[in-house]
Amino acid sequence: MPITLDDQLVVAISSRALFDFEEENRIFDAENPQAYMQLQLDRLETPARPGVAFSLVKKLLAFNSDDRQRVEVVMLSRNDPVSGMRIFRSTQAAHIPLQRGVFTQGGAPFRYLRPLGAHLFLSANAQDVSQALQWGYPAAHVFTDSVRASDAHPNEVRIAFDGDAVLFSDEAEQVFQRDGLAAFQRHETDKATQPLPEGPFKPLLAALHRLQLAQGTGMRIRTALVTARSAPAHERAIRTLMNWNIAVDEAMFLGGLEKGPFLREFEPDFFFDDQTGHVTSAARHVPAGHVHSGIANR
Repeated sequence: MPITLDDQLVVAISSRALFDFEEENRIFDAENPQAYMQLQLDRLETPARPGVAFSLVKKLLAFNSDDRQRVEVVMLSRNDPVSGMRIFRSTQAAHIPLQRGVFTQGGAPFRYLRPLGAHLFLSANAQDVSQALQWGYPAAHVFTDSVRASDAHPNEVRIAFDGDAVLFSDEAEQVFQRDGLAAFQRHETDKATQPLPEGPFKPLLAALHRLQLAQGTGMRIRTALVTARSAPAHERAIRTLMNWNIAVDEAMFLGGLEKGPFLREFEPDFFFDDQTGHVTSAARHVPAGHVHSGIANR
């Protein structure tokens, strides 16, 4: 039987999302990549520093055991194969059991999400993320200047999601953008018992829910919905999750308040939002990424 990843949560990640390669990236020149390649080769024995998504990846891999592989992390990078050697050396030094990688030397890597069956793609390349989302894969543009994750919860993977255009479709957001807050509130009150259509990150939330049921790993997942919605529009969001048979551990209906300070208290390993203003606010406190989805990004 061929090896398959069908029963695993598959995370595809770029090198700059997993490691801090910002210094190296500053000398990268697509027309003449030799200097970058040589620098990575010269630093082959120097482990790269953790990047924005490092904590998320390391904790997710802790769900694996000797007899059960539940999570697979695959390097999906525009780097060249030579630079890939340093990436694998760095994962070994960090005790991250990463085995698989695709290095495209400047080519678009998102096309490999399909054979991987990826549940999540994290990249510092906004264009790759946008293409992945268009293909139907949960993806986020990692803000590489984000604050790194707290180490206060070593046995919990903490993930926070925005609602509209992330977990849910942008149906309600379109009403808000077109007709304003009062119309949005009326629309959501009228449709309170009608589940919202799925957004791009619903498959990831479902995969995390399945992973949360894993026994005997010593790890757990804690999720939060962090949304600009407020009462009475909160009810439709809650009822939608109930309809999906998926529960989140915390829900924050902030009514337009800045999200960053609330995320600082939740201390997620990663936060996903479709609006750059919210991601910028969050990145001052926690690892964050932009989901280029919905009407706010058109």
